[in-house]
Amino acid sequence: MTAPDILFRGPTVVDGTGSPGYRADVLVSAGRVAALDPAGELARRGPGRVVDADGLVLAPGFIDMHSHSDLRLLAEPDHLAKVSQGVTLEVLGQDGLSYAPVDDRTIEVLREQLSGWNGDPPGFDWNWRDVGCYLGRLDKGIAVNAAYLVPHGTVRMLVMGLDDRPATAAELERMREVTAAGLREGAVGLSAGLTYTPGMYADMAELEALCEVVAAHDGYFSPHHRSYGAGALEAYREMVELSLRTGCPLHLAHATMNFPENAGKAGDLLALLDDAIARGADITLDSYPYLAGATYLSALLPSWAAAGGVAETLVRLSDVDTRERVRVDLEVRGSDGCHGVPVDWTTIEINAVRLAANRHLVGRTVAESAAAAGVAPFDLFADTLLAERLGTSCLMHVGHEDNVRAIMRHPAHTGGSDGLLVGDRPHPRAWGTFPRYLGHYVREAGVLGLEECVAHLTGRAARRLRLSDRGLVRVGHAADLVLFDPVSVADTATYPEPRQRATGIAHVLVNGVPVLEGGEPTGALPGHSIRRTGA
Repeated sequence: MTAPDILFRGPTVVDGTGSPGYRADVLVSAGRVAALDPAGELARRGPGRVVDADGLVLAPGFIDMHSHSDLRLLAEPDHLAKVSQGVTLEVLGQDGLSYAPVDDRTIEVLREQLSGWNGDPPGFDWNWRDVGCYLGRLDKGIAVNAAYLVPHGTVRMLVMGLDDRPATAAELERMREVTAAGLREGAVGLSAGLTYTPGMYADMAELEALCEVVAAHDGYFSPHHRSYGAGALEAYREMVELSLRTGCPLHLAHATMNFPENAGKAGDLLALLDDAIARGADITLDSYPYLAGATYLSALLPSWAAAGGVAETLVRLSDVDTRERVRVDLEVRGSDGCHGVPVDWTTIEINAVRLAANRHLVGRTVAESAAAAGVAPFDLFADTLLAERLGTSCLMHVGHEDNVRAIMRHPAHTGGSDGLLVGDRPHPRAWGTFPRYLGHYVREAGVLGLEECVAHLTGRAARRLRLSDRGLVRVGHAADLVLFDPVSVADTATYPEPRQRATGIAHVLVNGVPVLEGGEPTGALPGHSIRRTGA
């Protein structure tokens, strides 16, 4: 796709370094930033498209460090949810679960397990099996660029199924080989989902062995660690020590301190990270600017109840005695799937179902729906999972505003939407994360300055991804750019109406090609996979 010559005349350039913005003309040519001219002489260069950017900010395109667009980006490559908020690159393969590397057996298991995250579009062509071929599918035309993490849970499933046990020496060696192959094919690192099956069954020896492979290939490890609730600080510490032991760079996924147990404790987390960084650890993190989390409803189940996959889980929920054991783990003990915290059904909101007969549950908490039906909340939860074959997702209203603000101020922080794009009412972060940072937390709340916030969302993320020519507005860099109005930029997506475009995003370029002009999508698909290079 040919990138046109475009001159942005007179914007304030906020370049992604955190330095003060400055006024300059910016020329884009052949997909790159060709010139930066504070003197304003470029406007005299002759024919070519000119965009009057007076009063607007030109910044690097935003990098979504935690995205779940793995399937939707292929099924709906125009990708309006991200294009409309200024995202030009996202990192897929998160939380240890995605669709490569696989074989014929595991792809079918993953299609069912991840339907609550990504849907399962009819007629979709699942014609890849390894990481390289998946990236090749992205290269056939997408609106934004995409990088990929090898998902640990998928690798474990490929090698040893869904068993809840330690890997044998032979299985561990095979996992190391599969991980290395994915990195050689272009993945930028390894993710893990240590509260999701089967990743939660891995011991530290397994994770350490795989992180050694990642470090040797100059990648990074991005874990959804073992608890964001009762054992959150210990879970963070475990990942930090893993990074220090293996020399593997660490990127903490959706770094939060949630649930009542962690109110006001963000400072404890940040002190832990600062100490590790002072000891030589290479640590970054991402977060989303909202209080609610989101996942599939069955993720709340204890690990033993989810072992073996969907069919075996449904059998357990159908057995009276086993079902009662699940209830006690959830409501009394606090299951590992619910981060060690006894579940509060007033905080769990069902936001997507498969069956039309269950649509009345959407937008209501489990407690509300149970009261309306005259049943116990756990029974409504379990019966819904049975009817939906686990293909149901939920919001978890468990966050704390002071923690969110403290974490986003940290210099190791980057932005990630963690957004799901399917379902009746997906989390609004899928459509609103980046304008919410700029509108609410910069302009309205003053938590971050504009230049600092843009650096978090662009340059710092690019450094973590080892990208030498993206993430900054700099001559010679790829022209992944966003032009926005700092006065009006804002998220409009809400929990009841999540699929709402941001305001104040005027133009978005990906590899120099406009994908948003005057706030409207162009339909262009200039994006491609961003592959790790090196050893």
